[in-house]
Amino acid sequence: MPDPNIGEVASTVWEKKFGTKPTDNIFTSRAFFFSMGKDGFKEEADGGRVFEHGVEFAENTNFHSYGEADELDTTRLSVFDAARYDPKICAGTVTYSALEELRAQARMGKYDVMAEKLENGKDSHISDMNRQMLGDGVPANDIDGIQFLISTTPTTGSVGGINRATFSFWRNRQNSGAQSVSAFDNLRSSWTTTYNQCSLGGIKNTPRWICTDRPSMQGYEQILVAIEQIAEAKMKDQADIAFSNEMLKFKGAKVYFDEDAAAGNAYFYNNTNLKVDYYKGGWMKIFPPRDPHNQLMMVHKVATFCNLATNGSRHLGVVSALT
Repeated sequence: MPDPNIGEVASTVWEKKFGTKPTDNIFTSRAFFFSMGKDGFKEEADGGRVFEHGVEFAENTNFHSYGEADELDTTRLSVFDAARYDPKICAGTVTYSALEELRAQARMGKYDVMAEKLENGKDSHISDMNRQMLGDGVPANDIDGIQFLISTTPTTGSVGGINRATFSFWRNRQNSGAQSVSAFDNLRSSWTTTYNQCSLGGIKNTPRWICTDRPSMQGYEQILVAIEQIAEAKMKDQADIAFSNEMLKFKGAKVYFDEDAAAGNAYFYNNTNLKVDYYKGGWMKIFPPRDPHNQLMMVHKVATFCNLATNGSRHLGVVSALT
């Protein structure tokens, strides 16, 4: 038998290729990242050393009742300050060799290899940022994620340069959802409390999104009473007794899970008080390809210059230890 030994069939018959591009077998939903791209969560900065959000933190206590001839209180008070967030750099590279490019030219390429590598690089960049946004800001170069901004220990640490141990107005809401007797028996009450705490009078600055992990979302769905599911099924005139995930809400807030979310936590947030700040021209920026002087390679750099920030921690909340 000849040395190549690839076999007669392989040497005489082409493969039948299905599809026009590789099928994704690795990326998750990255639901939190995409939720932050909706409804005004993103804020663009045209320069500046840091991202700064003005904070109103105190009442003017000069206002109270007076007698007819009393002197008015003219004390000059400090009621404003600012939270500052350092820009973080999320970046990576997409590389391919001259040989790869030549091999895949014309009709010999099963896919547009360079285009698909760039698409993979973009998706990888999004996945990395999603994990960072759902993280705790460690290491220091990472984005200040929601585990840091919406902490399960909101009386410790500093956010945006403001010490939460010292200033109670800067603490996010936190409640436990741990079960008392049966699984998720405290989920509804803990979510209700947190939702109301995050709002003003239950109607302003209400949470619009609730991000959790998959077991906790399934726990939420399991406590829905059966008659609600039956009613939903009848509206569709189908024998479907379960809600679609797209329909699941809590007091109007969209409930969803992200595979990268911290286990047992549910994060309550809105687009007024949680922001993705980024520099103009610095959002998923793809740099022109470069040819290293000592390699037969092409390199594309991809980078985002941003950070996650809050301008009002009291309107953000977390229910932790959901079981």
